[in-house]
Amino acid sequence: MAVSSCTKAFPSFECRSDPDLSGGISGREISTDGRRRFTCKLNSGVLSAHALSYSSIYRFPPNFVRQLSNKARRNCSNIGVAQIVAASWSNNQPPVSPSTPTAKAVDTAADVVAPIEIPIGVVAAVVETGDSVCKDVQFKNLANAKYSSFLTSDGSVAIHAGERLGRGIVTDAITTPVVNTSAYFFKKTSDLIDFKEKRSVSFEYGRYGNPTTVVAEEKISALEGAESTLLMASGMCASTVMLMALVPAGGHIVTTTDCYRKTRIFIETILPKMGITATVIDPADMGALESALNEKKVSLFFTESPTNPFLRCVDIELVSKLCHEKGALVCIDGTFATPLNQKALALGADIVLHSATKYIAGHNDVLAGCLSGPEKLISIVRNLHHILGGALNPNAAYLIIRGMKTLHLRVQQQNSTALRIAEILEAHPKVRHVYYPGLPSHPEHELAKKQMTGFGGVVSFEVDGDLLTTAKFVDALKIPYIAPSFGGCESIVDQPAIMSYWDLPQAERAKYGILDNLVRFSFGVEDFGDVKADILQALETI
Repeated sequence: MAVSSCTKAFPSFECRSDPDLSGGISGREISTDGRRRFTCKLNSGVLSAHALSYSSIYRFPPNFVRQLSNKARRNCSNIGVAQIVAASWSNNQPPVSPSTPTAKAVDTAADVVAPIEIPIGVVAAVVETGDSVCKDVQFKNLANAKYSSFLTSDGSVAIHAGERLGRGIVTDAITTPVVNTSAYFFKKTSDLIDFKEKRSVSFEYGRYGNPTTVVAEEKISALEGAESTLLMASGMCASTVMLMALVPAGGHIVTTTDCYRKTRIFIETILPKMGITATVIDPADMGALESALNEKKVSLFFTESPTNPFLRCVDIELVSKLCHEKGALVCIDGTFATPLNQKALALGADIVLHSATKYIAGHNDVLAGCLSGPEKLISIVRNLHHILGGALNPNAAYLIIRGMKTLHLRVQQQNSTALRIAEILEAHPKVRHVYYPGLPSHPEHELAKKQMTGFGGVVSFEVDGDLLTTAKFVDALKIPYIAPSFGGCESIVDQPAIMSYWDLPQAERAKYGILDNLVRFSFGVEDFGDVKADILQALETI
């Protein structure tokens, strides 16, 4: 089934007030002669195609919104094929027989609707059926539908993808509704059987999916250029489920020295119980990676880029090439980079992971994690996720959708502030070392310039002093909160030796490069001048 539009399309058509149709109609109803007519505004500019003949009236069952496949929603245009179809195109057509099964997506029409000229700026969806009568078009057939987006920037995509551009939930509301339900009903047993035998697509149970969550997933997929995205209850949930799903028992992974501590703990203590071993390499040591690939049957290479907390960068393109030659998958945790600063999938990675708690949601008010990549791989992870049950609450999904609308504005400000402060800190006599990929002194600066469009909003640095001196500096800061996490609107500062590694002796912390004077500063969206003044006054206290 193809979707197109042009200056020739349907005339204004009458919407049935059929009680079997649910969800309402998206668009504008104009009442001029007592009859309801439906029009849709075209925001993308124009669509092209030839006039077609039609032999069917499309009449969707009440639960058509949740039966519409993820891919169909992703491919629908801003006016939404589902929304047009849901209007039950009718131009003086005979009523539909009540005995017609609702599992069918198409009812036979008595007449053919003739195309007419329509004004520029008003458009109707055109569904090509060819010369034959289409007798059983299911929602899954919409998977081949295409739309041409008029959006050219990630910022606009973050606002509209999954919503104005193909939201599956039919509503006149600008914001996506929160669907708070733990289960979904089927109107009759035959609908349930159709669902079980994959003749229709639907939600079934809250742990397996939610319409609000799907909108957030579609938005992230659009930014990452991914076929599919899976949202879970936290970033750690996403990483652990991914590792268990994609690495077989007895398998081997390669990871890097610098990484989030809880990820390291999982790799070192939990995976070995499943017979899964790991090789740990320096992020820049491609020789060590090649040796591991040659000596072991590596299933997966998994790393952050940039890493936590030293912001080391991995050559994603080279790593992907080396791993794919040996049949190994590549998963990049791009939390520090965000989908705006780095496109890991475009660089060759198979999967990109984010703690959506951080920049994606961006307001320090939600926990979430996500995986994006080809549907084939994400489906494998999804199957295990459904068993383990770390489902995202739909209210959290709404917060992610809300947060992503300002993602590009926040990241631009955070990138700018972080780079300017990093330069100031590097020149300050009370700072020993600064870790930030935007600085020429960073070991992967040239690589970062090659594969990133911005260097992120986190800067790590070592104060000229010991544990207590560094704590004094941290306590003298007035703007940032002393807290874990990063990526929100509010600046956050922490001293890793105390915040994340306090349970380890100093000698053990040093093995991971965590010195007592290390500070990790996550910049929010406060004014640069205010943040600069605050940091400089705090340094003057030590």
